[in-house]
Amino acid sequence: MLGHARAGALAGAALLLTGLLAGCDSGTDDKPADGTDRAAASSPGSSSATPSGQPGTPELPAALTSQRPDWKRCKAPAGGEAPGAGWRCATVDVPLDYAKPDGDTIGIALIRKEARDKGRRLGSMLFNFGGPGGSGVSILPRAAGSYGKLNARYDLVSFDPRGVAASAGVNCRTDKEAEQAYRKVDLTPDTAAEEAAFMKDGADFGAGCERRSGKVLPYVGTTNAARDLDLIREVLGDKKLTYFGMSYGTELGGTYAHLFPAKVGRTVLDAVVDPTADAIGHARNQATGFQRALENYLKDRGQDPKAGTQRIVRLLERIDRKPLPTDSGRELNESLAVTGIVMPLYSESNWPYLTQALDEAEKSGTGTTLLQLADMYNGRDEKGHYDTQNHSQRAISCADSRLRPTAAEARAVLPEFRKLSPVFGPFLAWDTAGWCAQWPVEGEHDTPEASAPGAGPILVVGTTGDPATPYEGAQKMADELGKGVGIMLTNKGEGHGAYGQNTCVTSTVNGYFLDGKVPADGKTCS
Repeated sequence: MLGHARAGALAGAALLLTGLLAGCDSGTDDKPADGTDRAAASSPGSSSATPSGQPGTPELPAALTSQRPDWKRCKAPAGGEAPGAGWRCATVDVPLDYAKPDGDTIGIALIRKEARDKGRRLGSMLFNFGGPGGSGVSILPRAAGSYGKLNARYDLVSFDPRGVAASAGVNCRTDKEAEQAYRKVDLTPDTAAEEAAFMKDGADFGAGCERRSGKVLPYVGTTNAARDLDLIREVLGDKKLTYFGMSYGTELGGTYAHLFPAKVGRTVLDAVVDPTADAIGHARNQATGFQRALENYLKDRGQDPKAGTQRIVRLLERIDRKPLPTDSGRELNESLAVTGIVMPLYSESNWPYLTQALDEAEKSGTGTTLLQLADMYNGRDEKGHYDTQNHSQRAISCADSRLRPTAAEARAVLPEFRKLSPVFGPFLAWDTAGWCAQWPVEGEHDTPEASAPGAGPILVVGTTGDPATPYEGAQKMADELGKGVGIMLTNKGEGHGAYGQNTCVTSTVNGYFLDGKVPADGKTCS
């Protein structure tokens, strides 16, 4: 369910609940998302070759490295609107399989807003807002107001990573299938029948991905996305990569730094994924982080955290027995209720929505607001169309991780996870088995590698109250990058991501990007 985080929550608090009552714009159909032959899926084993340019690996052909993007006015995404004046879009071809650089290619969709002060232009700044599975082409125009100072001297550039949206996006099920799963599958199964349905849904989802996006499925992992980043850097004409990664984008940035340390330019990683955590460890971190955020929310509302947590647990138990009615005519079940509680915890500014939703559920016995929050997280609009970020998120996560926890292994960690978080622990424990247990493609590693000896200083920003990527992971990333490379900046505050939310963090990051001012390692902003 949670994975890293939906990317819409990563572009700042103002973006998080924009259009809450209107839902999200997107749609799915029953066609292969990548436009490729469904029967042509390759073995995943060849997708993990080291990147071009490293010893003993194939060099990329000049047809790829000599590309120059053909920037044109952006078209409107499915169900959305085209970005305004000043935005231009292009496509860059990359190898489907970097072990076969002369073989099939896929297109990576780019979007750009040129620097305003062209006489003092520093180059391109690439953004990844997280997910995994977030469409940078869609998010950057909506988030760009937060990066106005950076846009003075940098071209703002983002992209749909491979397997996402316009870049051979993975597509796994129809709107009808998604709606049925959200309504009928209990994501915290209590009986043998519920457990069987839960595991079958995971298998069906994976089979749908293989059937409709099989050719790209073995190649959508983060290592290949990092190789794409380097090719994008090259075709944009930048000697080094200037990069701003948030949430999952920090994992992508750490992977890039490990593979291409000599090409690392000014890089900021905000809301940092713990590179030392495997799939179960990541779920454990999130159980800790979301419970911490929930308790901070309860304290802020003048409530005892333990008593408030138990009150929410009792509410969820009642909903599990009898779902709540909503104004839409759809019911709010326990799984959707937990998702609705998660959503506003991403930003302190959105805590009032959680208060509204819980009051409505407890006092009025209706689940309208919790369902609206869950729909936003799940990418559902008012017409019942679902975006495909969850499809891409699962495909990328399972391509990265070779762990395949079973139902028995999920049951085994339930007591620990329930103790960590009575509200979110059961959900996250079962999530470990629901994601990749029966995935059709092998994963690459247990944990990503982020060591980057020889790279320039990378600013690592951790927020003490971050729910989705807990603060401890930022310090581990700084340590993994290496001494003199990982520069730790602490934000004492709440929410998922600090840039644009904390004045001290924002000014420090701007000074680093614009003037090359590297802060002292361990600097703290309150």
